[in-house]
Amino acid sequence: MKAKQHPVIRKDDKVIVRKGKEKGRIGTVLKVDADKRRAIVEKVNVVKRHTRPGGKNAQGGIIEKEASIHISNLMLVCNKCAEPTRIEKRKLEDGSRVRACKKCGELLDD
Repeated sequence: MKAKQHPVIRKDDKVIVRKGKEKGRIGTVLKVDADKRRAIVEKVNVVKRHTRPGGKNAQGGIIEKEASIHISNLMLVCNKCAEPTRIEKRKLEDGSRVRACKKCGELLDD
């Protein structure tokens, strides 16, 4: 079964964390797992992983990387008004569906 993308939050969207220890942090979405309803946001929820050396040129040590965060804790940030906003779906004249900012009406899909 092919994984669907979450309708509101997609890759390369600018989001703000609304709840949890990372509250108020803004970052870009790197990856979305629609089945688990989780997203990986750049420089948010950074965890340390201890790895062993192995493989070609693999060096062991402590690696910092972003862990996933639940989509319900994220909110999209509008490019125009630069505020966290809800999303409305619009249907254009050519029949395509796009996301738009509820506050200023700016289209979020290119």
